[in-house]
Amino acid sequence: MESSWNYGILSKGRNKSAALRTQKKALRLAMVLVLSCPLSTLTHAQTTVPAAASVAPASRVAPVSTPAPVAAPNAAVPSSATWALVQTIKLTQPGSASLDRRGNLYVTDRDDNIHQYGPDGQALNTFSPPLPGHTAQLEAWNTTKILAFYDDRQEILLLDRFMSPIGQFRTAEFIDGMVRAATLAPDDRIWLLNESDLTLRLFDPTQQRLVRSTSLDLLIGRTRPDFRFLRQYQNNLYLLDRQSGVYVFDNLGTYRKKLPFLNLSAIGFRGDELYFLADGALHFFHLYNLTERTMPLPVVVGDVRQILIGEGYVYALNPDGVQVFRW
Repeated sequence: MESSWNYGILSKGRNKSAALRTQKKALRLAMVLVLSCPLSTLTHAQTTVPAAASVAPASRVAPVSTPAPVAAPNAAVPSSATWALVQTIKLTQPGSASLDRRGNLYVTDRDDNIHQYGPDGQALNTFSPPLPGHTAQLEAWNTTKILAFYDDRQEILLLDRFMSPIGQFRTAEFIDGMVRAATLAPDDRIWLLNESDLTLRLFDPTQQRLVRSTSLDLLIGRTRPDFRFLRQYQNNLYLLDRQSGVYVFDNLGTYRKKLPFLNLSAIGFRGDELYFLADGALHFFHLYNLTERTMPLPVVVGDVRQILIGEGYVYALNPDGVQVFRW
């Protein structure tokens, strides 16, 4: 009886030891499998966020680093050899221009009339302001409204998609200083760049008050800025300074970084890329991969001053009008 009892204890001990050895082998095998798997199968991290190294605190000089010389894919915009001229819009000294999400083109002329064209260049509507003024910025990217900012009389005009006025106010009623650039936010609030005190303001036209302010003193430093363009795109706010580059803020106006693209008068956005015209070529900068690529312009473009890229058409603005290309 005692021997059978001792045998039972030994048998249970052997079984327990064998189970432990089996568990250790299984653990070692799992570790080998994990280490041998590619990283992409182990995580689904967001890939559209800039690296932390590309973001500098506002209290320091904005990073001015050359983008990595890695070629980005050319799938977004084909080669200029595929461009086909479909129409030339005769327009006297076209000025501010913008595209909406439907592909319609909006552009001002010498008399600050705002012309609306279909994607293929077909004339749709024209708005003539009741008072003369210089249209410093035209913004049509918002889904329901078009913003026209007149810097000489410090006035903002809002139009609907049929080019009918739906709102108007003077910035001097809410801001002490000179507004240099303005743009619509996705929530119908309006970003204003006050050049007098170097502040970025967010204005709520519904409540008729300023709801947010960001000082740019530490960013600008001793330089003499020449602000040309302001646009909120993909939850970021982009402020173009011809002298020092493109300042990037988040959707709350918090400074993130600066892109070192100098001597620009206008920039555009398509997909995840920022594009601009420089040295006779189109430059595309990926907002998240931080890669840059270039594309030569067709010879027929001539004295082009600005390029706008839509879904199926490209628009080249020159002193005599707008050339519409299909690609």
